[in-house]
Amino acid sequence: MRHRVALVDDNASIRDALSMLFRTVGVNVVAFREPSTFLAAPLEDFECILLDVRLPEIGGMELFHTLRTRKVLAPVIFLTGHGDIPMAVRAMQEGAFDFLEKPVDDQILIESVLGAVRRYSVLREKHEMQAEISSRVDRLTARERQIADLIVAGHTSRGIAEQLSLSMRTVEHYRTKIARKLEVDSVTALVRVLSSSPD
Repeated sequence: MRHRVALVDDNASIRDALSMLFRTVGVNVVAFREPSTFLAAPLEDFECILLDVRLPEIGGMELFHTLRTRKVLAPVIFLTGHGDIPMAVRAMQEGAFDFLEKPVDDQILIESVLGAVRRYSVLREKHEMQAEISSRVDRLTARERQIADLIVAGHTSRGIAEQLSLSMRTVEHYRTKIARKLEVDSVTALVRVLSSSPD
């Protein structure tokens, strides 16, 4: 399966040259001239995004912020024909994967993109795992979530029963239902699931 990388650059010769370059290493480049066209594309399909700093309509940094707002997972690599150290520092601090100055050495660019693709794979796996955990946690009723949180906080079944004015048998029944819904078999596993949930 070929990797899919987005390239946003208003220079046609650069778009053509990079598309040819990456085909040699099994990377399919989808090139865009305007940011608006790029933003209308299915962004979740891309494993890495190459952004020129100076673009028509909006600048590369503004486009980068839009991607972050949309929670796009694909790592972003900036390409610039104008060396701007403060901008590079800011971009890296805000989460850009790399910041390269044109003309960039082919091998350096390839290595950066392949590194970004590997990063994307890790991010996607983590994202999918968190989505699965959130799905499980969402199965809990409000009372089940309350009891699960108390278990995680270190309370015993007796302590929970006293605090919530429930019988021990009722608390144990809730614990069984919580374990089944969250697909856990120990308090340690319960703690891991709830601490991993973004809620």
